Amino acid sequence: MSDSPVKTRREGAILEVTLDRPKANAIDLETSKIMGDVFADFRDDPELRVAIITGGGEKFFCPGWDLKAAAGGDAVDGDYGVGGFGGLQEMRDMNKPIIAAVNGIACGGGLELMISADIILAADHAQFALPEIRSGTVADAATVKLPKRIPYHVAMELLLTGRWFDVEEARHWGLVNEIVPGERLMERAWEMARLLESGPPLVYAAIKEIVRDAEDSKFQDAMNRITGRHLRTVDILYGSEDNLEGAKAFAEKRDPVWKGK
Repeated sequence: MSDSPVKTRREGAILEVTLDRPKANAIDLETSKIMGDVFADFRDDPELRVAIITGGGEKFFCPGWDLKAAAGGDAVDGDYGVGGFGGLQEMRDMNKPIIAAVNGIACGGGLELMISADIILAADHAQFALPEIRSGTVADAATVKLPKRIPYHVAMELLLTGRWFDVEEARHWGLVNEIVPGERLMERAWEMARLLESGPPLVYAAIKEIVRDAEDSKFQDAMNRITGRHLRTVDILYGSEDNLEGAKAFAEKRDPVWKGK
C-alpha cells in the first residue's frame, strides 16, 4: 500500500525495503510488525536472494523507538512482531544476506537495526549514537551485539556514554564496510546486491548458519558440527545440484549457473 510506512521494491532476486515514516523514520509497534512480516516473507521466498534495508529521505536512517507513539500508549515491552524490533534483529533462520544502506542518522534502535545487517554501507553524512543511557534505559540488542562487532572497550564506551560519532569513526572501528557519497548510496547498495545475487545462495545460507551456530563454540566443536553434517544448511549444500555445478563449472572454466537447489 502507498501509505504504508514500509515500502518495498523487487527486482530479480533482490528486495529493497525502505522504512519511510516521516519525519524521522521512527519505529512504533505497528511499523515493527510490518517490517517483520516483510522480512519473514523475504526469508521464505525461494525466488529472493538478497535484501537491502534503508530509510526514506536523506536525514534519517532510523532513530529507533517512536517516543511519541510510546507517549500515546505503545508499550516499550509490547509485541514487536516476528523478528523483534524492526523485524530483523531476532528473525530466526535468516539465511540470506542483508545489506544496510544507512542514509543518515542511525541511533538507538536504528543502530541496532543497522547492525542486524550483514554488510553496512553508510552515506558520508551518517551519524550514530546509542543515547539510551541518557534516558535511563538499556540498548539491549546493542549491548549483546556491539561488543561482538567492534573492540569491547570501544563498544562499552559508546554504550556507557551515549555519545555521537561520525561515519569516519564508524569505519575506523569496523562498524561499517564502506563510506559512500550520499547521492551514490543506493546505487552502490544495488551494485553490492547484484554481486551477491549472482552468487551461490546455498553457500550463503550455510555461511550464515555456521556463523550463528559457532558463535559460542570452541573451534574444534564448531568444526565437528560442520564436518559431521549436523547443520541443516550444510547438509543441504553438500547434497545439492549447486554443489556439483560449482565443481563442473570450475573444471570446464566457465561461470557457474546457480539454481539454489
